[in-house]
Amino acid sequence: MAIISRRGKERLIKYLCFLVTTVAVIPLLWIIGEVVVNGVSAINLEFLTSLPAPFGESGGGIGNAILGTMIINAMACLFGIPVGILTGMHLSEYDLTSRLGAVVRTVVESLSGVPSIIFGIFAYSLIVLTVRHYTAIAAAFALGLMMIPLVAKATEESMRVVSNDIREAATALGIPKWIRTTKIVLSIAKGGVLTGCLLAFARISGETAPLLFTSLFSFFWPTGIDQPMASLQVLIYNYAMSGFENWILKAWGASLLLVIIVVSINVLVRSLTKPKYKGGA
Repeated sequence: MAIISRRGKERLIKYLCFLVTTVAVIPLLWIIGEVVVNGVSAINLEFLTSLPAPFGESGGGIGNAILGTMIINAMACLFGIPVGILTGMHLSEYDLTSRLGAVVRTVVESLSGVPSIIFGIFAYSLIVLTVRHYTAIAAAFALGLMMIPLVAKATEESMRVVSNDIREAATALGIPKWIRTTKIVLSIAKGGVLTGCLLAFARISGETAPLLFTSLFSFFWPTGIDQPMASLQVLIYNYAMSGFENWILKAWGASLLLVIIVVSINVLVRSLTKPKYKGGA
């Protein structure tokens, strides 16, 4: 009876886990399904390559927003990823017990929980108010700040799992610590670091609040990173709130593009983190 009871409990827990997982997955599939059904009809060559049509006219596209998103995200990565990796390296290899290391670690963990709108307000106060106009530089700065804690934490954790025997062997060979850190430890941990970078990129790809305070929007092609610039996130917000049926359809199409980007990144992360070797008899 005891064995049957234990098996019954195990089966019950398994079914409960399956039920909870199903409850969690259904809203995700529902959202993706709604975006695909409503947005796929908007996708065409003109939609992807043209400027927005004037008010009240049909046609047009979101080409400027796609290009603007690529520019802003690329600049954010150029700022956030190197700083995040260097911060993670510092926490993992150079400041294990000092007060400075504890402070930096606390700051990194705290930043990871800060609402995105706070980063936007900070960039607005620091850059937009200084230059007196909206600018893509401020947007990239805000998004880059959001990336730093995610990349730093991933770098630190990935480098910490590298065996100390490798560090000791490198030290025994007389290799300087900075070469050991950058050429050996970081090289071994590069898979986890890349995963953190991709997840950070996926997060900023869906943020709207920081862009409303920094780059705002433009109905034209980008002319410079020191000027307002269109982005998919703000375009979706503006078009969805417009009340025009044509613009709402384009908002669905832009949403579908963002979903494709985020899902593709997550699939890539899963493929990178999948074990290459499986144990067997």
